[in-house]
Amino acid sequence: MKEQVLQVMREAGKPVSAGEVTKALNADRKEVDKAFAELKKENAIVSPVRCKWAPAQ
Repeated sequence: MKEQVLQVMREAGKPVSAGEVTKALNADRKEVDKAFAELKKENAIVSPVRCKWAPAQ
């Protein structure tokens, strides 16, 4: 799920919200939130805008 979330973020080309990722993947919001939490711990994603996330550079 983490790789899918990162892929959606890369394809979007702009910061996205968890809701946008959930829609794009047609996935369960709880699974997406769990992936977001793990990615945050790994510093794989950053929040350049409030409530929006993008892959870390």
